[in-house]
Amino acid sequence: MNTSKFLILGGGMVAGYTAKQLVESGLKPHQLTIVSSESSLPYERPPLSKGFLAGKDAEASLLINADDFYRAHEIDVRLNCEVGSVDPARKTVRLHSGEEFGFDKLIVATGARVRMLEVPGSDLANVYYLRTLEDAKRIRQNAESAKRAVVIGGGFIAMEVTSVLAQKGIATTMVMPDDRIWKRFFTPAMSRFFEEYYTERGVRFAKSNKVVKLNGAGRIESAELQNGGIAPCDMVVAGIGVTPVTEPLAGSGIELADGVVVNEYLETNQRDIYAAGDVASYYDVLFGKHRRAEHWDNAVSQGQHCARILSGDRTPFVHVPYFFSDVFDLSYEFWGDSSGAEEIVERGDLSTRSFSVWWLRAGRLVAAFAMNRPDEEREAAPRLIQSREAISAATLPGAL
Repeated sequence: MNTSKFLILGGGMVAGYTAKQLVESGLKPHQLTIVSSESSLPYERPPLSKGFLAGKDAEASLLINADDFYRAHEIDVRLNCEVGSVDPARKTVRLHSGEEFGFDKLIVATGARVRMLEVPGSDLANVYYLRTLEDAKRIRQNAESAKRAVVIGGGFIAMEVTSVLAQKGIATTMVMPDDRIWKRFFTPAMSRFFEEYYTERGVRFAKSNKVVKLNGAGRIESAELQNGGIAPCDMVVAGIGVTPVTEPLAGSGIELADGVVVNEYLETNQRDIYAAGDVASYYDVLFGKHRRAEHWDNAVSQGQHCARILSGDRTPFVHVPYFFSDVFDLSYEFWGDSSGAEEIVERGDLSTRSFSVWWLRAGRLVAAFAMNRPDEEREAAPRLIQSREAISAATLPGAL
């Protein structure tokens, strides 16, 4: 049985950044093993729905660490491996193949899987989901000849995929259950801006609607909508969310609740077992609650922090939730957690491409959005959220 000081379950972004940080912290040869279900070395995921999908980024540019990085530091990377179970008492991981790996410290970074459509015709050819590099390759290839597309969902993945397809000249319809785009995060004014921006670039919306059936003779030809409408299409991309991959941990005694439950040190309830990234339901000390974040910055930051803890620096993970997005020729950023906000403050003109939105609760900043705004605002947003200092609408950055 192969036994390592550190074993990472999952070959995604957490694995790549944990490995990089461990090396910087003095990792010795043969101390780290990465067990991955994917066929590629750890890579960056944001380009999958942006530059790579658009054909601007090469596959090699996505790698977090070059191929020779793992060889140079004698890190054992096992690809195409499906984990069957984890035994915390024996400190072993068993693959479906029967092979076992031992560990001193285990990092669970199994990530998340896409939610699948549950409608007739969902098994037709050219119905896609975007999660992995292979998914992005298939969508990109099909987009070369597609004329019409349906994107299901109204969140950031659906928005990014739609912008790429529309820029390729594909007539694209977004179908979403809510009455406006990304209702969970955007204010009504923000949704209105983006909907108008997309419409001006040829995107159609089917809001307060659902796909109830997909039609085609072997491959997708149209989508039937709940309101009775028909959307002809050559391809469908569903961006309807993800669920954490926790099945290998069933019966292990590791606490599960919308992911792997960890404390502010990214520790599970089982000794020497940690979790990070999309699968981790971590205790957010800034907001005083558990959260599971499915964004690039969280995976990077938790991977790096986990490595520092494993190297002896046991400090709590204190981090302002953050994500960024690129759609058409726009780039924007979001910090914090707007839930429960009591006041919303706008800066700039929400009918233009330059504005910011600030969410306040109990006299403190809890979230901020910025697009094409001065560095003063961008730099202040995470600082004010983390400091929890008292602030008013009048004293927020950007006030006249």
